Amino acid sequence: MQEKYIDESKQGEAFAIAEKPQNTKKLFLESYGCQMNFSDSEIVASILNEQGYNTTLQVEEADLILLNTCSIREKAEQTVRMRLSQFKNLKKEKPNLTVGVLGCMAERLKTKFLEEEHLVDLVVGPDAYRDLPNLLKETEGGRDAINVILSKEETYADISPVRLGGNGVTAFVTITRGCDNMCTFCVVPFTRGRERSRDPHSIIEECKDLWNNGYKEVTLLGQNVDSYLWFGGGAKKDFKKASEIQQLTAINFAKLMEMVALAVPQMRIRFSTSNPHDMSTDVFQVMAKYDNICKYVHLPVQSGSDSMLEKMNRQHTRAEYLSLIKTAKELIPDVAFSQDMIIGFCGETEEDHQLTLSLMREVEYDYGYMFAYSERPGTPAEKKMKDDVPADVKQRRLAEVIALQGELSRKRMQGYVGKTHEVLIEGTSRKNENQWKGRNSQNAVCVFDKLEGQKLGDFVTVFVHGNTQGTLLGTTVVE
Repeated sequence: MQEKYIDESKQGEAFAIAEKPQNTKKLFLESYGCQMNFSDSEIVASILNEQGYNTTLQVEEADLILLNTCSIREKAEQTVRMRLSQFKNLKKEKPNLTVGVLGCMAERLKTKFLEEEHLVDLVVGPDAYRDLPNLLKETEGGRDAINVILSKEETYADISPVRLGGNGVTAFVTITRGCDNMCTFCVVPFTRGRERSRDPHSIIEECKDLWNNGYKEVTLLGQNVDSYLWFGGGAKKDFKKASEIQQLTAINFAKLMEMVALAVPQMRIRFSTSNPHDMSTDVFQVMAKYDNICKYVHLPVQSGSDSMLEKMNRQHTRAEYLSLIKTAKELIPDVAFSQDMIIGFCGETEEDHQLTLSLMREVEYDYGYMFAYSERPGTPAEKKMKDDVPADVKQRRLAEVIALQGELSRKRMQGYVGKTHEVLIEGTSRKNENQWKGRNSQNAVCVFDKLEGQKLGDFVTVFVHGNTQGTLLGTTVVE
């Protein structure tokens, strides 16, 4: 499993929500890492909003500080540790302040945070957020509190997330939790537990509710959305005999996406993240069939070398991956792809590196998420393999991958020039307050001048007349 990541150069993101006037306590909630963490923070905010907490953007006025953390890469952990040190100083000024860590780091570093470094009062794993009210009562008595038990059932399907900040236009809807793929470089199966799928009816109701509240786009979210599987009457775990399971009608990811597309026909639908091992042709067929499903797939590959893929336990080959890409392009000629790439994994040779570059040229990704390999404690790679690619070699290879992706991104963006695109207005351009920003179906960002009568959440037809490496430049088509 690999997730799509928020920019780690940020310290973290804190959000505020509408206040309940009767609430008297303040929660400062900051999220790091992947989209799943940001989605989880909305669940946490909902639970604590019912416990008397309004959220705040001002850390100094908080009664409770929670960091929702990531363990995928070393840099994310270092950033969180620095942040916790700042809060430790704040606690000296506010003795009653409670500081807690949520998510993946909570599960992995619970002992260090609580007992050895005394950085926090509260440690809560990703499957224990319902227990937050009880855990907070423990901290009120001056005790440290912890719950990092992983669950085979928890999906939070019955909790309506509080939409934290955001633009009021796009939202995440979690459909699966956990991961069973056991890639050797990845800590997620150990910090987020086994795969489980959410009841499809609750997913559809959440999407309908979002549409009724003015949202125009949803991203169906999971560590591995393609592994989604729900059996009529319950999840697979609810049935003991194979004969019982065979008698049930299974809803896989392709069927779920079709159900959502039909339930909210005017809402845009995206999904993330996919695993090539579980991706199937029927997903592409559904994408081709429904106009409201965006023509974009984030399909992590990690390496272009079969030798590296085997060491990573990716369960797909280079040829199988390229076959998926070919099938998708045949069914959806205007489909766009993005990638995750790990550079300098254990034993990677120069030939392996060149195979990665050649795969990138063959696929022609719109963009990607590229990182030098960093050993993660507790993973199979850390236990059984040697991180033997020198740091300077990793950085040189990474620079080459990034440079190539830059060329490919520019080429892909140029391919959108001279055409019209339906763009959803998601906000004001950061560089020019007189321009809107939004994305087309292929997830390419487009900026264009604001016109009178246009507003956030509108779908507009934009003619693209130019581009940079990562952005389309357009003009609204006036009918």
